[in-house]
Amino acid sequence: MRRRLAGGRVGIRVRAMASGEAERVKVCVLGVGLMGEKFAGRLASQGHATGAWNRTQGPQSGIAGVTGHSTCAEAVSAADYVVTTLSDAAALTEVLVGDSATRSALAGKVVIQMGTIGPQQSRDLESEVRKAGARAYLEAPVLGSKPEAEKGTLLVMAGGTEEDFDLCLPVLKSLSEDPLLIGPVGQGAATKLALNQLIGAITIGFSTSLGLLQDNDVPVDKFMAILRPSALYAPTMDKKLQRMLDRDYANPNFPTKHLLKDIMLFQDEIDSTGSTVDKRFLKGQEHILAKTLRMGLADTDYSAVHDGVTRNEEP
Repeated sequence: MRRRLAGGRVGIRVRAMASGEAERVKVCVLGVGLMGEKFAGRLASQGHATGAWNRTQGPQSGIAGVTGHSTCAEAVSAADYVVTTLSDAAALTEVLVGDSATRSALAGKVVIQMGTIGPQQSRDLESEVRKAGARAYLEAPVLGSKPEAEKGTLLVMAGGTEEDFDLCLPVLKSLSEDPLLIGPVGQGAATKLALNQLIGAITIGFSTSLGLLQDNDVPVDKFMAILRPSALYAPTMDKKLQRMLDRDYANPNFPTKHLLKDIMLFQDEIDSTGSTVDKRFLKGQEHILAKTLRMGLADTDYSAVHDGVTRNEEP
């Protein structure tokens, strides 16, 4: 049977059994980095037969309940659902359709692309995987990081047809309490870029204010006491505040280099669509993020922009 979600969406299919246990599927995760590892572990913990493959580390056998595969084609062949969490569109194209064995293995599979790529890049990828014989394609980028992935509380913004969205719900509902279908392929990707632009804007803006406070020896706790009850406050400010004060950017949930990639994707989308959106604010974010990377902080938490904002590069 199926149930309707708010807005008339068709919800997850469940087995016809007294317990109402959600449908379990065979799924593989391609790309088990910071987020992909958590995705695979969460899917396995929810009872899905889960496999994993990573480009740089070989078979993934260290994730509880997850079967590691030595090749991408092997992982795809063993699954019905293929979840991708790779870093960019070039990697996705290379992994999914650049290898003939993997391309052949895509026939009849459901592809769920969960990384952050551009809207047109997603539409192009959909075309390629459908040519390879994939049964369905859904873009499903997420907002949230490792803790939300472990708890299954990610915010999923999907792009695709209603039929493909419905087909993907057994996987999506294991990662998100209420996955949302935004519209056709491309709209989920655009929504994700819009949100990640806000991550950059808020974090860099907050860091800039913090830098002025520090230059003038203003007690930060008193500033925060004014900010928190105001309309200017965003919870991420408190999440990043101590990291910035301590300049401790280790153990990232989202690396600085990925935020720069997303700001560049946002600008590319403006260029490709002929949008009238002014890019000068985005160029400012790009400048700070690129500077932060040059300071050796590419793989650290994106709160490292505080160094990019407040410190000079070595001459």
